[in-house]
Amino acid sequence: MGIRTAVADRPTAFDASTPARRGRSEARRAFEESAAVGLGFIPLGVAFGALVTQSGLDWWWAALSSALIYGGSFEFLLIGLVGAAAPLATVAVTAFLVNVRHVFYALSFPLHRVRGRLGKAYSTFALTDEAYALTGTAGARAWPGQRVLWVQLLLHLYWVGGATAGALLGALIPDGVVGLEFALTALFTVLALDAVRERRHDLPTPLLALLSALLAWVVAPDRLLLVAFALFTAALLARHVATRREAGRA
Repeated sequence: MGIRTAVADRPTAFDASTPARRGRSEARRAFEESAAVGLGFIPLGVAFGALVTQSGLDWWWAALSSALIYGGSFEFLLIGLVGAAAPLATVAVTAFLVNVRHVFYALSFPLHRVRGRLGKAYSTFALTDEAYALTGTAGARAWPGQRVLWVQLLLHLYWVGGATAGALLGALIPDGVVGLEFALTALFTVLALDAVRERRHDLPTPLLALLSALLAWVVAPDRLLLVAFALFTAALLARHVATRREAGRA
């Protein structure tokens, strides 16, 4: 009995390889989950890289920006700011107003599943609109932290690769081509439509978002994103409180 127990407790090669095999499995599943959005990232990154070179900046600026800043909407705006030699304070305020929406994402992003300080730090850095959209689906609620990290890393690589390729091949795109900057809006529109289709039973939520955006556009068009997200969050909290009260009465 003691011999069997000792043999059973002894680590084997299979046991040692289990974490590595699990990591490869999660990477493969993350690739499958992120492939559709990643394929959209490539032309979007190419559009960004092409705009960088057509704006008179060196090609490496696109690669460095996509790797270290990794904020698509702000990076598109940053091209104009850099070209106009905008003051640093203007750049900082613009970055805050454009990216403040990520604060609201953090309220429901599954960061608690990610292990390790380094993993959490990168996951926080790589929290983009697309990563939030993918991890916010009903099927993603059971994803382990490894798959969440792999999805974010793959999306990051798609973006860097597309931007670098676009910057290197930007000279091949005619200067008369217009509408490249609309690629970002098109991607957000597709993500929004997918979210609505997945949650057809929850129509009040997109309606609240639409009303919040319209009200923010009327009240404060210069701070549209910040005001719209604040109104939307307040509306969701109010609905949550009202729903809990109704459930308590029932």
